[in-house]
Amino acid sequence: MVLQGQIVDIPNRRIFKGEVTIRDGKIFSIEEKEHGIEHFILPGFVDAHIHIESSMLVPSEFARLAVCHGTVATVSDPHEIANVLGVEGVEFMIENGKQTPFKFNFGAPSCVPATNFESAGAVIDSEGIKTLLENPEIKYLAEMMNYPGVLFQDEGVLKKIALAKHYNKPVDGHAPGLRGDDLSTYINAGITTDHECFTYEEGLEKLQKGMKVLIREGSAAKNFEALIELLPDHCHNMMFCSDDKHPDDLIVGHINQLCARAIAKGHDVFNVLQIACVNPVKHYSLEVGLLQEGDIADCIVVEDLLNFKTLQTYIGGELVFDGKSLIEPITFKTPNNFEAEPKQISDFKIPSLAKQIRVIEALDGELVTNPLIEEALAVNGELVSNTEKDILKMTVVNRYENQKPALAFIKNFGLKEGAIASSVGHDSHNIIAVGVDDAALCKAVNLIIANKGGICVVSDKEEQVVPLPVAGIMSDQDGVSVGKAYAELSQKAKQLGSILHAPFMTLSFMALLVIPSLKLSDKGLFDGNAFKFVDLEL
Repeated sequence: MVLQGQIVDIPNRRIFKGEVTIRDGKIFSIEEKEHGIEHFILPGFVDAHIHIESSMLVPSEFARLAVCHGTVATVSDPHEIANVLGVEGVEFMIENGKQTPFKFNFGAPSCVPATNFESAGAVIDSEGIKTLLENPEIKYLAEMMNYPGVLFQDEGVLKKIALAKHYNKPVDGHAPGLRGDDLSTYINAGITTDHECFTYEEGLEKLQKGMKVLIREGSAAKNFEALIELLPDHCHNMMFCSDDKHPDDLIVGHINQLCARAIAKGHDVFNVLQIACVNPVKHYSLEVGLLQEGDIADCIVVEDLLNFKTLQTYIGGELVFDGKSLIEPITFKTPNNFEAEPKQISDFKIPSLAKQIRVIEALDGELVTNPLIEEALAVNGELVSNTEKDILKMTVVNRYENQKPALAFIKNFGLKEGAIASSVGHDSHNIIAVGVDDAALCKAVNLIIANKGGICVVSDKEEQVVPLPVAGIMSDQDGVSVGKAYAELSQKAKQLGSILHAPFMTLSFMALLVIPSLKLSDKGLFDGNAFKFVDLEL
């Protein structure tokens, strides 16, 4: 096979007319040659940190969409399904992904459960980590979210890091806002990357202290604008990632969008492609080609180096996208772990005479929240939602066993009627819901329970759900259908008053205790800065 075009040679920082000969799945030769073809040939894009589960698609369906945007590989942390199904879940992801040409590179989830302050469906201890790291399919120790455990030298945490070092596999970090001496301690433990920087100064300090910094731009967390100006001086120590990408966004674009945005800001194309294509392959020692003679033929053809519209995608010399995805759908099982039983409206009542309450302030496009103190609204001795002030009741319901729902209040969801709910609730994936009253909350939660997983919108007039039967977090349908159904559901939430760009994505992070400041687990309201439970009432 011979490809002709403008060849982008990233290591030598040059572009020349030529042809690439592919033989037996590898780059046999690259030669300069005159021709009239204007499109460009370059290495495929790599998402340097993503949870495939957040696309609500199994790996094989994720691959069918990702190749349309020139992505040939991901560095994938399967801790979402691991929190539901343990090692069995990780093995499901590996086996499903292997049935496609796409190059999934899975890590061993380091924090299952993410904390001891929530109920997960499984535990992966150091022995489980050892079993995973022995598997050559596992490329790294996935994000060490328990940074307090690192700082305070928790024996179990340090043992997991030591195992990764023993197997010569890198350790991913997760340290939002960590600075100064604590950051140095965290890095010195062996942590090599961070994708949680949300300011330029934080990113710069981490780079200066030897970390690789990932510019994250997902469906909820968006740090591109804050970090992209670090690129000129640090292009060899940065990468692009999406972290969490919902299906409707994946239909539109992937890493190619970040390249286009960087170019639009005037950044050098070779610097941009260095972090989009090369650095993840080098850092994680991925078996992904970089358009050099002898490499595996993982390359893409794009229309130009401005918008990076993908025309063709090749993985291992196989054409997997040519105007449409050529990866065929596969059949697969739907493992799950969902034991919750229907709730009663009375389960969501909060008897109280409190005058003030703690309120979670959700921030659009951020995983962090602010802790607020607001006036309580009580009716007949019970705390209720205050739609005028946009302070709504929120619940997290244990889905692995029957327990009383945890309750709190949240600001900035904007609902004027009904409720939204989801069994995608990072990281333990219990049921999480926000609503204007107890009846709506109960209706939404029970709809998720009836489907053993999904996302839904309910009101007095209707209810609509996208079932997620694979571990309660992924669909068994094709990516385009799921993306359209998700987009429709998101629009329904906005019709009920939600003011968030991605209400379900934001909702999914409101139980993520390892991201400050105030969150809700199935066990109660949690202060992520002090790392302890706090009372709702003041």
